[in-house]
Amino acid sequence: MKFYEKVHNCLHCNRYIDERVYHFSTDKFKYPLCIPCQEWYQGKPIKTTSEAIELYLSLKLRGVPAELEKFDGYKTIDIAVVDAKVNIEVDGPQHNNNYEQALSDLKRTLFSFQKGYLTVRIPNTLINKNLEETADSITDFLRLSKLKILKAI
Repeated sequence: MKFYEKVHNCLHCNRYIDERVYHFSTDKFKYPLCIPCQEWYQGKPIKTTSEAIELYLSLKLRGVPAELEKFDGYKTIDIAVVDAKVNIEVDGPQHNNNYEQALSDLKRTLFSFQKGYLTVRIPNTLINKNLEETADSITDFLRLSKLKILKAI
């Protein structure tokens, strides 16, 4: 690395990426990803929806310390932001149209609340129609949640 080069890190794993990989990744995927994470992104894990991944990466671009597919001892959360005590669940239409799914979601929300976490449910349509505004609004929400936690300490 030359002394005048900007240092870039992978948005997903925080590994250093050189200028060439950075430009390739941002041109092709719109996110700075190392080569292994580019492969991960292209393969998209079976359990993780493309909407959850897009929101996760958009939040990471905004500096949010988000974790994708975090297990909390009871369930796997789509996106967790531990320092703000917020879980983000990205929901498809089945979460509104299926009684069993809706009840399961309510129980999952209760479990998280008992552990001190708020659950924010984001419908796929918000991500598909306006990812940027959705990520901005969530980032503002997380900032306020974190401030509230800090004031309580």
